[in-house]
Amino acid sequence: MICLKRLNGKEYIVNSDLIEFIESKPDTTITLTTGKKIIVLNSTEDIIEQIVQYKRKIFSNMTMIYDSSRNEV
Repeated sequence: MICLKRLNGKEYIVNSDLIEFIESKPDTTITLTTGKKIIVLNSTEDIIEQIVQYKRKIFSNMTMIYDSSRNEV
């Protein structure tokens, strides 16, 4: 999940796995796999960075779980 800011300034939490594509035209528009479009204040670069950080957090936890399970065998 990533935190984005709508045009009215309110924060909006989005499941990054549902993002199909991001456009800058000039407002940043996110299209979800559901077809819904969200216009946000965040830059494309900021959104990508948040997604990368989120994925790193998830996969680093998976690595720790995998490593600990290997030690038990």
